[in-house]
Amino acid sequence: MKHNVRTPKLNLRKNLDTIAPLLLELARFDGTYRKVLAKYANPIVLILDEWLLLKPTEAEQHDIPELLHRRRKKSSTIFCSQYESDGWYDQPGGDDSPLAEAILDRIKHDAYKINIVPVDPANYRAMREVYGLDLAMSE
Repeated sequence: MKHNVRTPKLNLRKNLDTIAPLLLELARFDGTYRKVLAKYANPIVLILDEWLLLKPTEAEQHDIPELLHRRRKKSSTIFCSQYESDGWYDQPGGDDSPLAEAILDRIKHDAYKINIVPVDPANYRAMREVYGLDLAMSE
C-alpha cells in the first residue's frame, strides 16, 4: 500500500553564528539590540549547537532567558550539547548565578529530551577532545 504524504515547505534557518554574542553586545551600544535579538527570535527552528560548551558571560546569561521567552510557544529551539542535561545548571554559573535557574526553567518545562549514546563506547571521543578544547575552559 502506497501513501502519498505531503509535507509543508518550511523556511528553516540554522543559526549557528559564533559571533551572535558579539553582535548582541555591540547592539546594546548602538541601539539595535531589539532588532538583533529578533533575528534569533523569529526563525521557526533555532539550533543552538555546542550549547554550554563554554560558560556564558554575564551578558549572555541575560540574553538567553529573553531570547527563550520570545520563542516560547511560537517556535522550536534545539539544544545540542556535550553535557547531560542534569549538568546544565552548573554551566551558566549554578548557585552563583540567579539566572541559571531562570534559563533552565525556560527550557525544561516544554522540552523533549533525546540522549544520543555512542555505538562503540570504547572509541567515544567528546567534541571537546576532537577540537582540542581544554576542559577547564568550561569550568
